[in-house]
Amino acid sequence: MPSSARISPARNAAYEVLLRVETHDSYAAELLHSNLLASVNNADRGLATELVMGVLRWQQKLDQVVESAASKSIARFDVEVKLALRLGAYQLLYLDRIPARAAVNESVELVKLHGKRSAAPLINAVLRKLSKEALASFKQIGSNFGVNYSHPEWLVERWTKVYGEDAARAICEHNQKRPQTTIRAKTPAVLEELSREGISLEPAAMIDSAWHLTAGDVTQTRAYRERRLPIQDEASQLVALLGQGKTILDCCAAPGGKSAIAAEQNPSAMVISMDLHLHRVRLMRTLTGLPAVLAADACQLPFNRQFDCIMADLPCSGTGTLARNPEIKWRLKPEDIPRLGPLQAEILSSVAKLAKTIVYSTCSLEPEEGEEVISRFLAEHPAFHLIPVQTRLQQLAQEGSIRAYAVSSLVKEDFLRTVPGIHPGDGFFAAILEQV
Repeated sequence: MPSSARISPARNAAYEVLLRVETHDSYAAELLHSNLLASVNNADRGLATELVMGVLRWQQKLDQVVESAASKSIARFDVEVKLALRLGAYQLLYLDRIPARAAVNESVELVKLHGKRSAAPLINAVLRKLSKEALASFKQIGSNFGVNYSHPEWLVERWTKVYGEDAARAICEHNQKRPQTTIRAKTPAVLEELSREGISLEPAAMIDSAWHLTAGDVTQTRAYRERRLPIQDEASQLVALLGQGKTILDCCAAPGGKSAIAAEQNPSAMVISMDLHLHRVRLMRTLTGLPAVLAADACQLPFNRQFDCIMADLPCSGTGTLARNPEIKWRLKPEDIPRLGPLQAEILSSVAKLAKTIVYSTCSLEPEEGEEVISRFLAEHPAFHLIPVQTRLQQLAQEGSIRAYAVSSLVKEDFLRTVPGIHPGDGFFAAILEQV
């Protein structure tokens, strides 16, 4: 078996991540911050991230290119071969700075390293054919934006029906770009400290204390190492600001960003963070330093008291986060969308027993996980009514937490709805429910 020394650390790490995503239903964003890349330097880590996310974002388009060159369906290739072809094709098609010879040769070495030596001539032939063709033709954006932006047709049709064609196109275009890195920093002292460490920022669009990174690596700063600099999508921060009260429970809290904002926004409150999975609870303790963090099932809350507010950011399809988690769009099937509804309803019913107010949210663009869940809940729980989100957003604007001009665009009926490509950041749905 050939040595991995003939393969660059970035390509080797990218291939290993893609292999686990493909074979273990793992998430690339988590693997890219795991021990798989522990020995990879920052420059190679950046390239590995670009390769992994690029392959996953453009998978459909890459498969078309490969199938055209190979005259064979990519589904007929072994997974190791398929990934090497995608990885090589992405470099040839989208990364001008990568020499074609490196992209081809190292893809060949990767399949050899992973026990598919017999496929090496095929990899070499297909990728060399690609490197000689007019690959620019595959980049052309035509009328079928689902195909051209590498999204499943059924998903694009759903978004077109719900949001309109222009918004659906904007969502697809947003999902193919590297998402902005957004931090939360409330004091001038922190901003000055970051500036001294070579970090450049610009104000975010909606939230006063949110900032977009324009240059530098915030993960290498002292503030980040000391857990004083949370990285969190702006729409996610916005949802967290909806919670208020003297006693707050975040019942599906990992990785803890919303809990941290709730504690910051309500400094005299008791904030409890909870998650079902122990490993995520341990990570949450490490990342946030929150004092009250526990592992428990939101369907069976382990409390005998009422909370002023329970924040319920529930498991969902995640279709609002495809820029960060592009593998989701290839795993989802149309029949998957309604499957989480019963779990969401079960958690909401559990939460309703102990909450004066519920902030329900999902990072999904699908009405089945947003408006329809709330409609059924209200029909089954007449003690609760809907508080218009605009009321809370206007309060936040008066307090100076969010920018007033942003309020109207964030409201859809009585709900909060952010749409990628229309609003900055991820797609979220949120509703505020209050017990009469």
